[in-house]
Amino acid sequence: MTDLVRIERDQDVARVTLNRPELNNALNRALIEALRSAFESIASDRSIATMVLAGEGKSLCAGADINAMREAGTYTREENIADAMPLVRMLSALDRMPQTTIGRVHGPIYGGGVGVVLACDIAIGSSEATFCLSEVRLGIVPGMISPYVLRAIGERTARRYFQTAEVFDANEAMRIGLLHEVVAPEALDERIGKLLKQLKSAAPGARSIAKKLAGDIAGRRIDEALMTETAQLIADVRAKPEAREGLSAFLEKRKPSWT
Repeated sequence: MTDLVRIERDQDVARVTLNRPELNNALNRALIEALRSAFESIASDRSIATMVLAGEGKSLCAGADINAMREAGTYTREENIADAMPLVRMLSALDRMPQTTIGRVHGPIYGGGVGVVLACDIAIGSSEATFCLSEVRLGIVPGMISPYVLRAIGERTARRYFQTAEVFDANEAMRIGLLHEVVAPEALDERIGKLLKQLKSAAPGARSIAKKLAGDIAGRRIDEALMTETAQLIADVRAKPEAREGLSAFLEKRKPSWT
């Protein structure tokens, strides 16, 4: 794996660190490809239950590399589409990972960096983090990250921040749904450690199915088809070894094997 991304393993937890601190982990083609490769590799390893995404230096990810983006102004339309697709695929790879993903959010998070945060399942932010959907300042739009932004903060709030490109703080980010929690900078790792401990109480296979379930039913009408689908899902899950172990452990007043 390229040194642009560092991967560390602690039992069933993988830690992926963006390692371009001299540019606040700005996203260029090489970093984007390295991240996608890391996410796809971890996704295929079912011995990993959780991934923590972090950034070396002053920011998790300060957005796109402006120098790389400026070059795109000379591309044809077809070349621009080809240039944009690696970021689309990287964000999709992160969003679709079967593992629980946690974003360790600190520093300035602009543009594409916001997309990285929102493609994580859980985002824990430092109180010193700042955010900006800054694209319109540069005469462009937040196109590739827009599905993740709209899913998290809703259309009305997105309309505001897409157009104003104003900088907002971590508390506002939590209020609008971009962050789940805000903690003091010195407490960031401790809070994530407690969250990892909490996740240990949950069956990793069930976590993965529950994650997919949230995406599968979001926005759907509660009709007969959906009710039948969810009943079939629980029937299938109850027959799995994890369910037998979890229910037996509860009745026998012991911890399940995955803890």
